[in-house]
Amino acid sequence: MTAQGFSASSTKPNTWTDYQTASLSNAGDGLGFVLNGDGIVCIDLDHCYDGRPSAEAQALIDSLPNTYVEVSPSGTGLHIWGFAALEKGRRFNRNGLSVEIYPNGRYITVTGKAVNQAAFAHLDLSHLLP
Repeated sequence: MTAQGFSASSTKPNTWTDYQTASLSNAGDGLGFVLNGDGIVCIDLDHCYDGRPSAEAQALIDSLPNTYVEVSPSGTGLHIWGFAALEKGRRFNRNGLSVEIYPNGRYITVTGKAVNQAAFAHLDLSHLLP
């Protein structure tokens, strides 16, 4: 939902708003970020966090440069944020870990519950992609 209560779209910029306006709204599923293909990516890891990352999730995090990682809204997953050159999203399993990488066309709700408080890093994802 937009701050005005109308439906927003992850692919229609005219339905988006800025952080200050969005933070004052109680519409929708919470504050988030639209991935629009500008180079910011989110790696979504499901069912891998119970107060600390699972061994598989930690190994994936350790394979990347120091970047921002937060607990997902479910409380049981992680979102890894950074910059990468990727045209389309990917979904795969790596060592039993469900991995989704989104570069565009997605709205990702953010929590601010940092597991690793760092600036977004440039991520080389070539070693992750199947």
